[in-house]
Amino acid sequence: TKFSILLNSLVWPKAQHGPCQLALLLLPLLLGPSSVLAISFHLPINSHKCLCKEIHADLLVTGTEITHQSGGAGGLRTRLKVTDSAGHILYSKEDATKGAFAFTTEDYDMFEVCFESKGTGRLPDQLLILDMKHGVEAKNYKEIAKVEKLTSLEVELRRLEDLSESIVTDFTYTKKREEQMRESNESTNTRVLYFSIFSMFRLIGLATWQVFYLRRFFKARKLIE
Repeated sequence: TKFSILLNSLVWPKAQHGPCQLALLLLPLLLGPSSVLAISFHLPINSHKCLCKEIHADLLVTGTEITHQSGGAGGLRTRLKVTDSAGHILYSKEDATKGAFAFTTEDYDMFEVCFESKGTGRLPDQLLILDMKHGVEAKNYKEIAKVEKLTSLEVELRRLEDLSESIVTDFTYTKKREEQMRESNESTNTRVLYFSIFSMFRLIGLATWQVFYLRRFFKARKLIE
């Protein structure tokens, strides 16, 4: 099985019953701006596990799922659901034994791919295999070559062009995030500076008031002239 995952875009929350549960440990390899996510894990009966992944806007996302059931798995069903951060269902299948899905992202968002197993009795765990692609990897260049009647060299040039655009998009997004973080840090530093100056003047004012108050108090007690 091929693993190629963007390390900084994969999130596995630790909550046992939260929106995203820890499915298993992955082996992340940073290969490029477009990625292929191939993963397999065992899903116990009547359990719920999700994979969360951040994906850029205007990208094609494709995926295939395969469920291997052991003997005695009669009545056991596995539901597959793909949603965005707003809870919109992008794909749903009640009995996900084998199938494929595809959608195009509209905005940069966090997407969830959730599996839910339901059954009765003592049934063995299911082996689930999920293969997701997005960006350049999700495009079918063989089909593009047939439709547009391109040669193998032209197809490769098209793929390299798409890959270059994807890299530029990633760098642009990274630069934008860096600018946002820098502005946030500068704003925080400015607020801390102003707060420090305010605190300093407040302490000076409090100390001055305390000196005059004690002076009047001691004069009233005739302890000093």
